[in-house]
Amino acid sequence: MAATPPKVKITYCAECGYEPQTLDLVKALMLEFGSRVSSVELIPWDGGTFDVSVDGTLVHSMTRDGGFPTADAIKKAIRERLGP
Repeated sequence: MAATPPKVKITYCAECGYEPQTLDLVKALMLEFGSRVSSVELIPWDGGTFDVSVDGTLVHSMTRDGGFPTADAIKKAIRERLGP
């Protein structure tokens, strides 16, 4: 088990109107993990960004990976940090 619950950071393009995708992802993560994550930080940005980090590790980047991540992909990354 992870020593501390993982931290999730979502940087999204507010200028682009990515709030719905951001909030959908946050909802899916909170329903799945609740207090098993220590925080979900939302950072409104610009420039077409949609990046998701778990404990400082970039697990999805719109620039690198294209498009929006699936909630399942982000959940998998969190589960890996939580351990068995």
